[in-house]
Amino acid sequence: MDITVVVPLFNEEESLPELYAWIERVMKANNFTYEVIFVNDGSTDNSWNVIESLSQKSPAVKGIKFRRNYGKSPALFCGFKEAEGDVVITMDADLQDSPDEIPALYHMIVDEGYDLVSGYKQNRKQGDPLSKTIPTKLFNATARKVSGIHNLHDFNCGLKAYRKDVVKNIEVYGEMHRYIPYLAKNAGFDKIGEKPVHHQARKFGKSKFMGWNRFFNGYLDLITLWFLSSFGRKPMHVFGFLGTLMFFIGFLSVVALGVDKLWCLAHGIPQRLITDSPYFFIALTVMMIGTQFFLAGFIGDLVSRSSQNRNDYQIEKTLRCEK
Repeated sequence: MDITVVVPLFNEEESLPELYAWIERVMKANNFTYEVIFVNDGSTDNSWNVIESLSQKSPAVKGIKFRRNYGKSPALFCGFKEAEGDVVITMDADLQDSPDEIPALYHMIVDEGYDLVSGYKQNRKQGDPLSKTIPTKLFNATARKVSGIHNLHDFNCGLKAYRKDVVKNIEVYGEMHRYIPYLAKNAGFDKIGEKPVHHQARKFGKSKFMGWNRFFNGYLDLITLWFLSSFGRKPMHVFGFLGTLMFFIGFLSVVALGVDKLWCLAHGIPQRLITDSPYFFIALTVMMIGTQFFLAGFIGDLVSRSSQNRNDYQIEKTLRCEK
């Protein structure tokens, strides 16, 4: 099969018939073999009935129905798990992503050798800049800096194309759908490209993703992903270093206070007890925090060593000698 289109959705009953008709028209015009997987993320409207109706009319339509709303990342994860196409394309169900972009995205993967191609909505059709435009720009700038993927301008664009191996070897969870290019890079799929795509105004309903909370949540997820990718298998390297550094600073401070006390005694200068100085207790506190950091790293290393996927590495090829 050439293409799998994965469409996560929540309360999009009005747009689904038009979206599928558009996808079908593009696929037939380009002679693609294809399937469309609609993932109903706990919709409370008539979306699932619409998907069932579409599947009765076309064998290319598949559906996954969640019992409740889990979020976009779980929807993509389940869609990726079921995908059979050589190229997997994701798009939102609100008709803001154009299926006319599918052929170009497909050829960038198949002919140009990209592992992942992300859409770039240069001319977004959106509203309030304070609730969406500014947070989006800040989010993308931060993501480029932390991930090291400097050629992407729109990490959160729902329209993306993937080589099949990519979606089968990454785990999308929580709200990590924003960082699929980063997840792919960490898994060894580093040929990542971008394509400017047409962005249409929403035809039905309203956006489910607005506000500054998207930026803050995305920032926290980005820090988590950076830490896990950098120190997930070696937590002692960061906690042990910080703990040792803080303990050493505290210890030197205590030694400095002791030396100062001895110097004053040697020169007959009256001094209070060393424990009367607030700096003594500050130094002890720093030493205690340093010890806790070190122990946290030690425990984290023990947990990491006991993890079932500690040695779960992505292996592209294996050479074996014939006996």
